[in-house]
Amino acid sequence: MGNRDIEEARRYHDATKHSYMSIRTSPHYLDWENRPLPFKVYSELLLIELPKDFLPPQVSALTAIATPEVESPKEGALDLPMLAQVLFFTGGVTRKKVLPGGGTFFFRAAACAGALYPVEVYVVCADIPGLAAGVYHFSPADFALRRLREGDCRGELYRAAGEEKAIAEAAVSLVFTAVYWRSAWKYRGRCYRYCFWDSGTMASNLLATTAAFQLRAKIITGFVDAIVDRLLGIDGKHEVSLFIVPLGTSQAVPTPDGPVDIPPLDLQTLSLSKTEIEYPEIRRMHFASALQTEEEVKSWRGPLTPASPEIKGALNTLQPLEGASTSLQRVDEVILRRGSTRKFGHDTISFSQLSTILHSSTRGAPADFLDGPQTSLLDIYLIVNAVDELLPGTYFYSQENGGLELLKEGDFRAHAGYLCLEQNLGADASVVFFFLADLQKVLGRYGNRVYRAALLVWGVVGGKMYLGAYALGLGATGLTFYDDDVIEFFSPHARGKDAIFIVAVGLHAARKLN
Repeated sequence: MGNRDIEEARRYHDATKHSYMSIRTSPHYLDWENRPLPFKVYSELLLIELPKDFLPPQVSALTAIATPEVESPKEGALDLPMLAQVLFFTGGVTRKKVLPGGGTFFFRAAACAGALYPVEVYVVCADIPGLAAGVYHFSPADFALRRLREGDCRGELYRAAGEEKAIAEAAVSLVFTAVYWRSAWKYRGRCYRYCFWDSGTMASNLLATTAAFQLRAKIITGFVDAIVDRLLGIDGKHEVSLFIVPLGTSQAVPTPDGPVDIPPLDLQTLSLSKTEIEYPEIRRMHFASALQTEEEVKSWRGPLTPASPEIKGALNTLQPLEGASTSLQRVDEVILRRGSTRKFGHDTISFSQLSTILHSSTRGAPADFLDGPQTSLLDIYLIVNAVDELLPGTYFYSQENGGLELLKEGDFRAHAGYLCLEQNLGADASVVFFFLADLQKVLGRYGNRVYRAALLVWGVVGGKMYLGAYALGLGATGLTFYDDDVIEFFSPHARGKDAIFIVAVGLHAARKLN
């Protein structure tokens, strides 16, 4: 079973779909006594505390979100205080709540399904001011690093990623991993999707923060899995590497001559739960999308030729707010304020607000499998419930033409609620964004590996929508859905595609327009 056996991704996706009947016949329940720990804790390693005195950049959130790539990075700007800020606004604990029955709930910087936080972050770096070269684990619980390996190991990442130039030029690379069980405890086999969505929202925070600091960053999804897993000391079964993000610029990375012998790490961590249930479909999907050699990594890269569907309905050209990028809150303020809206009112938002969210979140992201915003791998459909200057109905976002194509006029609040797993959030929101894709097409171009990349980039766009909504004083939340019902609802336009992710946007029920 290899990356080009694309039936495995198809099988996994189809097997983990939600339907009206599957939800009602599922025997699954949440075993609260067995809920996993929300943090990875090394038993014996000493911590290196990260500085907490931040001097955030004076850049608005919308400017940072809409930056597709930092073109003129600051040379040599990355030091420990700046790295600490990047880590904090990507995956740090932003506030805590003591629960009535005992215990503490930790809120994090990025949105996460079920607040289960399955994603870990590791640092692989050269010597930077304040931090010696090595491999470190980032601990959000005590805002600290723990050193796993000494010395400059960037060369191993460079080699594993098929001699990726961005890694060669970076002082620091962050490696994102997923601990399946944290998410599988609630979402079972479908959690493989959630791990990439959750890491995608973290990546959206990361890209916005690095853009504000003028630090170069790039998402690298192509690498030899076994090498990266071994470097981090993870087993590749219960915890797996997802992607790499090189940051900043530095001296040339030391490249190893010949095969690299990475000694194993024997580090003890606290158990997540009393018992852990395994879902074989997750392991099969990950193994089927693994890349085995540097040559396979190099051949995997390359953009997909975009296809632009013909516009048949009325086109509503986007009207982003003028001056919004310079007049609203800084990106750090928005990240700290962001949450997941629990209840929307039926109030309208403006077409300019909708336009601004769409425009800023779909400008593209620097990634090894993308070549500009037209290769984002996603199609965005909308149910508009309450947007000024826009008829209620269903729409398709034509990014190439810069507008919304009206598919069908009408009141579809009830349909939106049903499609969002019968949740009122979908019915009450001002607008619901449905992320769809032609999976068969992208699988045919990239193989199973693109399933990971596609889920990730949808998480990135969704995360940017979160930040854009909060920057405009609105609320947002990610939602799950009835997969095939979404496609049927938007057909014939969406026929042959697959539903991937949903974001609902509107005004908090407790807030009113001035």
